[in-house]
Amino acid sequence: MLFTPYTIKEMTLKNRIVMSPMCMYASDDSGVVKDWHHIHYASRAVGQVGLILLEASAVTAQGRISTRDLGIWQDEQIEGLKRIVDSVHGQGSHIGIQLAHAGRKAVLETPIIAPSAIPFSESFKTPDEATLQQIQETITAFADAADRAKQAGFDVIEIHGAHGYLINEFLSPLTNLRQDQYGGDRDGRFRFLSEVITAVKQRWDGPLFVRISAHEYTDGGLTPEDHVYFAAKLRELGVDLIDVSSGGNQPVVPTSYPGYQVPFAEEIRSKASIAVGAVGLISEPEQAEEILQNERADLIFLGRVLLRDPYWARTAARKLNAEISPPPSYQRGW
Repeated sequence: MLFTPYTIKEMTLKNRIVMSPMCMYASDDSGVVKDWHHIHYASRAVGQVGLILLEASAVTAQGRISTRDLGIWQDEQIEGLKRIVDSVHGQGSHIGIQLAHAGRKAVLETPIIAPSAIPFSESFKTPDEATLQQIQETITAFADAADRAKQAGFDVIEIHGAHGYLINEFLSPLTNLRQDQYGGDRDGRFRFLSEVITAVKQRWDGPLFVRISAHEYTDGGLTPEDHVYFAAKLRELGVDLIDVSSGGNQPVVPTSYPGYQVPFAEEIRSKASIAVGAVGLISEPEQAEEILQNERADLIFLGRVLLRDPYWARTAARKLNAEISPPPSYQRGW
């Protein structure tokens, strides 16, 4: 199944292998694409990854994790992104971009915002509590970024709602202590993400993913049960797939092992009736195949293993006795 096509809306992926968004911290204060990004992403397309998701790309300058993040907050950043898109398309793969805002985890000299004025840890600065005007400006920034993604030719948009960044901060009762319409119960805390999605869909009609952190590993924090509830709402809003990760909103390191996040994806898929991507130390082809064969997920998101081996798809095909076509120039050595 790993090498069977998968269709979402009008897009058909050639296989179920997805490269997870992974920050390269290889830009500069401009947020524009550099040579490294072209080499990094195109090589995974040559390696036959079905869908490549660009790293977290900031929708505002204030929303960067660092001053070396990629950005999509201004039109000057479109040209470089389009070059990456064209390179990946030229190798027969699809490509998406993750739209992100770092919230309280931004490491910048300038003021930063979050739903509530709670720092991530003692070593992080205390954010300003976002005003209603700043919330609306950020929602508009996500929509504007979606428009730029469309101009650049991306096939997929993924909204980053995980790992303790701004959207995750709004969702969590540990980081959202607001008493207005963007806080309180689950529906209030979901409002910001809901309005981001609604605004994005006014500019974007292609496949839409949302990455979530399904478990906070902290008493009183979000659990998979909460995310089943949120996932059903995301499905109703027109989200096509949930990219299921975990952790990151608290300075807690979960116990990790191969496939440790897959049960979260499986639960959300079965209970919320929405397509999911499984992620989390998936590195062996047989492991990926088991997840798909047992209907635990629809797509396999790979991270660090693709940093080590851009041609992991070839390795997997050989182990699973599948045939995949090499780039013509590599035929004699494939």
